[in-house]
Amino acid sequence: MRFDRQSGVFMHVTSLPGPHGIGDLGDGAYAFVDFLADADQSLWQVCPLGPTSAAMGNSPYQAYSAFAGNPLLVSLERLVDAGYLTDDDLEPVPEAFDPHETNYGAVDEYKKPLLRTAFERFEESASDEDREAFEAFCEREAEWLDGYALFMSLKEEFDGALWTQWPHDVKVRDESALDEYREKLADDIRYREFVQFVFDRQWHDVLDYAHEKGVELVGDLPIYVALDSADVWAAPEAFDLNDEHEPASVAGVPPNANDDGQRWGNPLYDWETLQETGYEWWIARLDRLFEMVDVTRLDHFKGFDEYWAIPADADSPAAGEWRDAPGYDFFETVEAKFGDLPFIAEDLGFIDQQLIDFREEFDFPGMKVPHYANWCQGGDPNQPMHYPENAVAYSATHDTNTTVGYYHSLPDEQKDCLHYNLGVDGSDIHWSMIEAVWNSNAVIALAPMQDLLGLDSHARFNTPGTAEGNWDWRCTRDGFADDVSGHLSMLTDIHIR
Repeated sequence: MRFDRQSGVFMHVTSLPGPHGIGDLGDGAYAFVDFLADADQSLWQVCPLGPTSAAMGNSPYQAYSAFAGNPLLVSLERLVDAGYLTDDDLEPVPEAFDPHETNYGAVDEYKKPLLRTAFERFEESASDEDREAFEAFCEREAEWLDGYALFMSLKEEFDGALWTQWPHDVKVRDESALDEYREKLADDIRYREFVQFVFDRQWHDVLDYAHEKGVELVGDLPIYVALDSADVWAAPEAFDLNDEHEPASVAGVPPNANDDGQRWGNPLYDWETLQETGYEWWIARLDRLFEMVDVTRLDHFKGFDEYWAIPADADSPAAGEWRDAPGYDFFETVEAKFGDLPFIAEDLGFIDQQLIDFREEFDFPGMKVPHYANWCQGGDPNQPMHYPENAVAYSATHDTNTTVGYYHSLPDEQKDCLHYNLGVDGSDIHWSMIEAVWNSNAVIALAPMQDLLGLDSHARFNTPGTAEGNWDWRCTRDGFADDVSGHLSMLTDIHIR
């Protein structure tokens, strides 16, 4: 589909201000929507919303489910408003909570027991209307919810072990064994369903409020899911697994001149089986996603066309091979189901004419990031003045440094060339880069909140390939200042977004 010329801000929900150690779907989310509206922005981009794992560094790109919401994003204050918690229940708030940083361990320890309390109160005293809404949600979302709730209950039953280490009959989904555990864990399963119910309700309340303010949500769809997920365990037929339900091959990228390649470890899809089913699993995934967001970034878009498959028992990414994916047939099928597709293609890295032709066939805008520019090379396509119209331009992304951090790391020659190309002196580099992106031909322009605030590398959200210190940056209410929204509004007006 063709987008209108517009702009917005990238800030994940965990980064929102709030009193309970992590951004959530409470007052901070509404305050951010107000900030966006004051700044005349029409888009709010977030990372994937799924339940994260401490074992995977709480990365939203390695979630326990591609369908479920992260329980830690549920607003406890909204549960007080709903009558399932009291103000006294929330006390004492741990001193370990930092308004500038998420301590996931402390948040988990604080919030999970309170979610259990809310569930117990719901079971005891919920209104008929709320009970009917809960049952309707469970029925409507049963296709993914049943598998997810059972998976998470089993995860706790087996002390957090990877599902491939569960008892064999449960691992390979023997129905009689699963029925026994459904009965044994019935209360816990219902609790997991309740948490998804309140997440869904709170998310849609925020989404409705954003729409009232003229703001649309941009979500993120990782092409691959985590091995330790309800997705792989509950739908093994969709993945390239062996007879023991373990990966036969895993995702990654091949070596190049600068590195030895990467082994990501995510299970790959059984595209042949998926194609035979009319991509049933993917249709269900996208159907859920389109309930949650208005626009979606397709992470690792290349994988829909061809992908690097590494044998699961191989020692090196170099042992992999390129395999074709049914990308054209896949998107034609999805388009026939949903109509115009509101997709942004993450096409950074491994760009060739085949990928360009594939993206252009479906008219998806690609991504542009000035951090990848050679500022001393005339005509470099990563310089904002050369962006095409059918592109989404970012001043920085969740996987790059902040603009200030990036600028400080540049060699002097590159800085001088950047100054020349943008017509600036570097004294206000974050606003200079945002303006260059806003001024570009790209149909959509986005900046992370850290860039609006002019923050340096300490506020970087994620450093790929590292296991610690990621996904924890938070913004306070002070960041939603009138001078920040006013400046962004001015740039948006000048550059007609």
